[in-house]
Amino acid sequence: MNFGEHDKTYLGECSKDTAFEILDTFKSLGGNFIDTAVAYQGGDSETWIGEWLRSRNCRDQMVIATKYTGPYQTKYKATMIQSNFGGNGSKSLRLSVEKSLERLQTTYVDILYVHWWDFTATIPEVMHSLNDLVVAGKALYLGISDTPAWIVAKANQYARDHGLRQFVVYQGMWNAAWRDVERDVVPMCRDEGMAMLAYGSLGQGRFQTKDGFKEREDNNTGRKGMPSETEKAVSAALQGIAEAKNAAITSVAMAKHPTFFH
Repeated sequence: MNFGEHDKTYLGECSKDTAFEILDTFKSLGGNFIDTAVAYQGGDSETWIGEWLRSRNCRDQMVIATKYTGPYQTKYKATMIQSNFGGNGSKSLRLSVEKSLERLQTTYVDILYVHWWDFTATIPEVMHSLNDLVVAGKALYLGISDTPAWIVAKANQYARDHGLRQFVVYQGMWNAAWRDVERDVVPMCRDEGMAMLAYGSLGQGRFQTKDGFKEREDNNTGRKGMPSETEKAVSAALQGIAEAKNAAITSVAMAKHPTFFH
């Protein structure tokens, strides 16, 4: 969840009141999985989720996932050296997780993801450092996101060979326009016995009707997210199906989501 107002240009904005309303509605409908990252919205996302968890006294009812790797102290770049506050390395991991736990007002996260593989640390360094956090009780399960399938398979084999915790879930972009993960990531997840969690299933807001595109271009001053030609073509196809089925374009876009992994 990208709750926050720090990065309006790229991530848009969502006030704290709106974030709390969304989370309250989500919980009231039985939702309990909340995904965020240390770098989202300059820390607003984790901080507000932590405040919501504390105010609703519901931490243990929720499954909280966060991610490390992204630079998360950039709003202090004028006064702080940034090199230790991002990347896959051990120090970045330790500092990032401590900051996430502080913001989320919790002693552990249910899932800790490597946000992406940045090729600056070795597989042994990353897997041993992650395992240390699991042993310390600061993370229950390990995940990885936006990383080549061969690296994930190699990392899991290293973990098995050395008695370490493996990655059990992969997070990657999948939607009607972008199906790249079906080529090698999905087969890798099946082979490794990993869960697959898709993000961007609605095209990150870029699946729109023609009227929706025009309204967005005319009136949305933040995160316009101009669609690619591929996304426009897919949107047109989705709109045609939606009209034939008397359904919303977003419902059509989500229809395959529960089954693409099977």
